[in-house]
Amino acid sequence: MLLTQDIRTKLETNGCEQQELISKGFAVADHMPVVTLFTPDASAVWLLTTLDPNDKDLAYGLCDLGFGSPELGHVRISEIEDVRGALNLPVERDTGFVPRKSIEGYAQQARKE
Repeated sequence: MLLTQDIRTKLETNGCEQQELISKGFAVADHMPVVTLFTPDASAVWLLTTLDPNDKDLAYGLCDLGFGSPELGHVRISEIEDVRGALNLPVERDTGFVPRKSIEGYAQQARKE
């Protein structure tokens, strides 16, 4: 299972907070990533911060498909689940991931690398 119930709950909580901020005209929140997903046999990585409260398949975070152009944006969990690397291995969750900076901090770092 890519996302445990605990991870989903945290992502959904952040998504609700994000939606509330946007509805009040505030800027987008710079959340800490909740989960990192990766391809063990390729270079794709996803650091996710939110799930859309109205569409639980739609996540937001830093998406890097390994081509040197990481982007902040939306991605479907179902699409990530379908991704396979060079050896046809499925995407995995980094169970040891501990966020050390906000998603924007990771995005800035990824753009420099």
